[in-house]
Amino acid sequence: MSERLNGIEAFVAAVETGNFALAAQRLHLTRSAVGKSVARLEARLGTRLFHRTTRSQRLTDDGQAYYERCRRALAELDAADALLDAGRQAPMGRLRLSMPELIGRVCVAPLLIELARQYPQLAFDVSFTDRRVDLVEEAVDLAIRSGTLTDSATLAARRLGCQRMGVYAAPAYLACHTRPDSFGSLLADRASHSFVGYARESWPLAWRFHDAQGRVSDVELSSAFTCNSFEVGMQAAVDGLGLLRVPTWLAARELASGRLVQVFEEAQPYAYDLHAVWPQTRALPCRTRVLIDLLVARLPPLLSAPSP
Repeated sequence: MSERLNGIEAFVAAVETGNFALAAQRLHLTRSAVGKSVARLEARLGTRLFHRTTRSQRLTDDGQAYYERCRRALAELDAADALLDAGRQAPMGRLRLSMPELIGRVCVAPLLIELARQYPQLAFDVSFTDRRVDLVEEAVDLAIRSGTLTDSATLAARRLGCQRMGVYAAPAYLACHTRPDSFGSLLADRASHSFVGYARESWPLAWRFHDAQGRVSDVELSSAFTCNSFEVGMQAAVDGLGLLRVPTWLAARELASGRLVQVFEEAQPYAYDLHAVWPQTRALPCRTRVLIDLLVARLPPLLSAPSP
């Protein structure tokens, strides 16, 4: 019975992801294991489920009919699992998480600690890193990612809010330089300014704005000071090294103290979407669902509040 179900699960994953390699990622198996499982299933049924070539695979008529029944059967099993999971008094088990270093430490970590105190049977392994991890390969249950998501047949996602960007500088810096009053004037006068840049994996990131027509525009700037830490960049800007572009939530404390000022208001501030991402599954574990619900409810106010 176990082998029979394994073959069905591998077959359905191969259909839904489009190939054996992606099915292997979804099931945390090797490509060879998926191929052998489907081959054994075909042998047991006495029919071919796929037309396979070196470049593509597509379902046979028998395979299409079998897939529809198998998909419904697995959905029923997943629903039964979810029913039992939902009936538990509290989420339990271990969650392996990955998230960007700064927003993870400042905004997300306090929520995780709160959740751990609320549910003592929950355990957390948390990695704060700006590296984009492979969730399936590294067995990560959930990651938080900033920016545009790439399409993936093996991952699911939920939007958590956005990080609006602003341009900031120290009052002492603006006292010695002409203050831009818009994105356009910054572009026109950029040669007379110094900039504090942010780099990821040694590559300085362009400053991204919406222009007067609402189109996204990337601006490449030559920075006097570039680093891969927003916090160090903030200190450099406070000390007068140049104009800085960071998320508004991050600059709020320095604004309140007067150590930084917002250089100009943007009619349509550019914002980076923030998502929770996890390996796709038909039945989301209770522990993962509770965390996602908490992030959806609590992160947006933190990102827009004067101080997280």
